[in-house]
Amino acid sequence: MVDAGVHVRPVVVSATILRHAGRLMLQVQGLSVEVGGRLIVDGISFTVMPRDKVGLVGRNGAGKTSLFKVLGGAAESSGGKIVRKGGFGYLPQDPRIAGVLDTRLAVTHVLSGRQIDEQLDRIEKLRIVMEEDASERNVARYSKAQDEFASSGGYAAESEARSIMAGLGLSPSRMELPIGVLSGGERRRVELSRILFAGSDVLLLDEPTNHLDVDAKTWLLGFMRNYRGALLVISHDLELLDEAITRVLHLDRPGEENLGNLVEYKGTYSQYKTARRLDEERLAKQAALQTKEIARIQAVVDRFGAKATKAKMAHSKEKQIARLEAQRVHVAAGDRTLRVKFPDPPSCGTTVLTARHMSKGYGGPPVFEDVSFDLGRGERLLVLGLNGAGKTSLLRILAGETDANLGDFQFGHQVTMGYYAQEHDNLRAEQTLLENLRADVPPGVIYTETQLRAFLGMMGLSGEKVFQESGTLSGGEKTKLALAMLMVGRNNLLLLDEPTNNLDPPSREAVADALTGWKGSIVFVSHDTEFVEALSPTKVLLMPDGQLDYFNEDWLELVSLA
Repeated sequence: MVDAGVHVRPVVVSATILRHAGRLMLQVQGLSVEVGGRLIVDGISFTVMPRDKVGLVGRNGAGKTSLFKVLGGAAESSGGKIVRKGGFGYLPQDPRIAGVLDTRLAVTHVLSGRQIDEQLDRIEKLRIVMEEDASERNVARYSKAQDEFASSGGYAAESEARSIMAGLGLSPSRMELPIGVLSGGERRRVELSRILFAGSDVLLLDEPTNHLDVDAKTWLLGFMRNYRGALLVISHDLELLDEAITRVLHLDRPGEENLGNLVEYKGTYSQYKTARRLDEERLAKQAALQTKEIARIQAVVDRFGAKATKAKMAHSKEKQIARLEAQRVHVAAGDRTLRVKFPDPPSCGTTVLTARHMSKGYGGPPVFEDVSFDLGRGERLLVLGLNGAGKTSLLRILAGETDANLGDFQFGHQVTMGYYAQEHDNLRAEQTLLENLRADVPPGVIYTETQLRAFLGMMGLSGEKVFQESGTLSGGEKTKLALAMLMVGRNNLLLLDEPTNNLDPPSREAVADALTGWKGSIVFVSHDTEFVEALSPTKVLLMPDGQLDYFNEDWLELVSLA
């Protein structure tokens, strides 16, 4: 069991999630989780019951996402056993749909969460056979399949799937389109719908409100409040944690070199914060007393250790120090405040970017068409639009990641561009943080390893972490790495697609402050109202119509809806 309060000790894991009393849904025994060759948890224990709403919290980099990946089946454990039963859904921080599924209809993909798509496909095949040969046997087979599907709740489940998709902002017409013609935002919502639909008994959600507008977020909060199964969630969204959480599991891992423990707190997130603060004050006092006692005994050893007559006593004291060190309480220093500074931009022409009559589609109706605008030196352009309006598609065209179907764009004299992709597509998963940073250094620019590590350090990525493969990072750490990669690029134009997603509030504020004082040009997409307000955009481009206007505070009302 998880120890309450400060009474924490490593124990053998036995995490049990029950659909109802007496029925086992997920059991984890003897679990160990390792990241980058370092053991982050070993011997943790917790139980989550139906209707429990459990938040997993802890400092940035503690290993919350790594633990979730193992519980969700997306990564292997270093030891132990996990047994899952019932309808299970796991949402990673960056949900993706495999490209091979581009021809599958959106609603069919959501139904695949419970394999209902396979049942419907079988019924359709039986219907075709019956129409070709309306024999008694073929009619009976088709009728039986339909009856079994209806009696098992298949038609009701399809209605449920469509209700989830609608709640997340997908219109009935978009549900019937192939995945490949949907925008990036729509594809993410389709995948989130599939996971929520699949998780009828157990849901693990890692930053579920990322990329959602205010309406979809409101709907999701209501869904979570009314969810009858076992729910575990990681989130930096304080509103979600306060509204939807009834228990908190704190992953207590003070530093990269420490083994983590789980501490359980009953009640809401606000109640957890109060209880945790008291625990940390108590732990800090305990740690200070231990340090003082170790220093006192060490002074005795230093004074008498060299004397033959006192050698036995000194040796006994050294054993006492070893025992105290083994029992030592490690106190987290807390999330370090980031001190972010983007290098001054190199000089460039007066006009930084010009776009002319650009259109983009993915095989279906155009996502946007006939979009034109220009951007001057030092200006900030906010790209606004509802889900599926083509905001990410526009930035990907400007970044050279894809082509416009019609129209073109041109950078100005001596313009150098840096691109932040909201799904971290530009990270090389198999390379370390240092290798990723080094690969983005422009030709002719030389940075020492110390200088590269300083860029990472500004983003809170330091120590042995810089030698870790980027694919093992949490979403927040990937965001910080991607932003550090922009710093080495010597850019005077930044294309930023939701750069504050996955960041905790202090980190979001630090990044906003750094960009506010930066003198280069920025084209950005964000639904973070405080971030937009801090950057003070010069212009607004409303998608998909391409309407261009000067920014004023009235536009802020639309930011959270975008």
